[in-house]
Amino acid sequence: MKYNVRIKKKVARGLKDLPIDVQKLLFLLIEELKSYGPIQKSWQNFSPLGKDQYHCHLTYRYVACWICHKGEIEIEVYYVGSREKAPY
Repeated sequence: MKYNVRIKKKVARGLKDLPIDVQKLLFLLIEELKSYGPIQKSWQNFSPLGKDQYHCHLTYRYVACWICHKGEIEIEVYYVGSREKAPY
């Protein structure tokens, strides 16, 4: 099953401010989200954040957070940035 992955506009606007290696890791994560869905146990520090919300570390300093409602094929990446400012 293929998933549709959307990136919130605020995340898309902030991509240019991220280091290139973090951007590459984010795009790799997005490809894996499309192919395998919201559960990404192979990613560093992957964990559920609550109902239908997940996160993982792209690097020690940067994290990505996404949401996928059970039974849907739409995943929304709603935060990419420093772990200190992460919304959890």
